Amino acid sequence: MSDDAHSRQIPERKGGRAELEQPTLNDAAAADPPAASSPVDAPDLELEENEGRPLRGIDYVFLVIKHESFAGLLLILAAAAALVMANDPVLSHLYEHFLHMKGVVQVGEVRIEKHLLHWINDGLMAIFFLQVGLELKREFYVGELKSRDQIILPALAAFGGMLVPAIIYALVNIAHPENLRGWAIPTATDIAFALGVLSLLGKRVPLALKTFLLALAMFDDLGAIIVIALFYTESLNATALWWASVFLGVLVFFNVVLRIRAIGPYLIIGLFMWASVLESGVHATLAGFLLALTIPYVTPKERGTVEVHHMHDNPALALEHMLVPYVTLFIMPLFAFANAGVALSGNVAELLTAPITLGIVLGLFIGKQVGVFGTIWLGTRMGLMRLPHGIHMWSIWGVSLLAGIGFTMSLFIGSLSFEGIAQQNAVRLGVLTGTMFSAIAGFVVLLFTLRHNAAKSAPETAADTKSY
Repeated sequence: MSDDAHSRQIPERKGGRAELEQPTLNDAAAADPPAASSPVDAPDLELEENEGRPLRGIDYVFLVIKHESFAGLLLILAAAAALVMANDPVLSHLYEHFLHMKGVVQVGEVRIEKHLLHWINDGLMAIFFLQVGLELKREFYVGELKSRDQIILPALAAFGGMLVPAIIYALVNIAHPENLRGWAIPTATDIAFALGVLSLLGKRVPLALKTFLLALAMFDDLGAIIVIALFYTESLNATALWWASVFLGVLVFFNVVLRIRAIGPYLIIGLFMWASVLESGVHATLAGFLLALTIPYVTPKERGTVEVHHMHDNPALALEHMLVPYVTLFIMPLFAFANAGVALSGNVAELLTAPITLGIVLGLFIGKQVGVFGTIWLGTRMGLMRLPHGIHMWSIWGVSLLAGIGFTMSLFIGSLSFEGIAQQNAVRLGVLTGTMFSAIAGFVVLLFTLRHNAAKSAPETAADTKSY
C-alpha cells in the first residue's frame, strides 16, 4: 500500500492532542505563510453539502466535535461541573459518592479492588499514556522529532519550560518541606487545551507556530513521563515487577522476532503488564507508555520490502487513530471531572495564598513563559538556534503563555504528590487558576500579535526576529 493511500485511510484528526499527519518545522520554515486550504490550519466550521444532500442536524454536531477547540471546551465544562457539584450542599454528597464507589476485578485468586477515582487515575489514564506514547513514536519516525534540526528548538524550550516552574514552586515552598513533593505539578502542559485556545484564533495562526507548539508539547509529555517514573514511584514489589518485565519481554518478542502486526496480541499482554505494574509500586500509567513503545510502527520502507503478518497497514498509527475519540471525548473529560472538584469552604483568600496554590499559579503563569520564552530568546541571541520562517518572538511569547495551561497532566501529577484533602484542594485551585491566567493572557497576546503580523506586507525572516 502506498503512503498516499494509507494517509487517505487514516483521516486527519481534529480535537485530539495532535493531528495524525503533521508537517514538520522544516516544512513550515521552507514555505510561505500557509494558504487558507492548509490542512493543519485551524478549520472554520464551514458547512458543505454531501453529494447534493443538505446537511442534517447530526452533521452539524459532528462538525463541532471535529473542531480543535472542542477538546478544550469539554475539559472546561467537565471542570466547571466538578466545581459546581463539589460546592453545592446537595450535589457534593453525590460527587463524593461517585468518586468513592468501589469497583472490583477478579480472575481466580487475583483480585484488584479500587475506588472509581483510582480506576480513572490508574486505569483510564494508562490508555491516555498509551496514546501519548503512540504520538511520540509517530513524531520520532515521521514528525517533529525525527531529526536533530527539528528537535533542538522545541526540546530546549520544553526543558526550560519544566525547569523554571519547578524552581519557582520550590522557592515558594522552601519553608514547607512537606510541600516540596509537588515540585513537578507546574511543569506540565495540556496540549489539548492549549491547541483548543490556539484554534480560536482561526487561520491567522501561522503553520510554523502551530507545529512548534505541537513539538514543544511532545517533549513536555516525554519529560512528564520521565519525572513520574523517577520521582513518583512508591516502594517496589519485586515479584510484581518481575512479572511486568516478563510481559514486556513478550511484547518485544512479538514485535522483533515474530513480527506480529495485529494489534490484539499486544493489547492482551499489555493488560497483564498493566496489572503487574499496578501491583509493583511503579505508577500503573507507565504501562501504557511502555506498551506504546512495543507496538510496531511500520515505515513505508518496511511495507515495501519486509513481509508483515496479519496487517498491511501501520498498527501504531491505526491504534492511535482508534483511541482518539475515546481519549478526547471520554477519558480526558472524565479525568477532569474527577480531579477538578475543589471545595471552596472556609477562607478562600487563605487557600489562594497557600504555599502550594501560590507555587503552582506562579509556576504555570510566570515560570512557563519565562522558561520557554527565555530559553528561545537566549538561544537565538547566542546563535544556538534559529526561529523558522513565519515565527516571531512576540508570537513565541504568546505560545509560551499557552504552555502554562497545565490542567490534565498537572492535576494528574498533583494526585500523585499529595493525599490530604487540604493539599489536594490547594493543588486543584492552583492548577485551575494558573491555567485560566495562562489561557487568557496567551490568547490576548496572540490575538494582537498575529493581527499585527498579518498586516505586514512581507513576512518577517528569522534574522529579523533578533531585533526583538
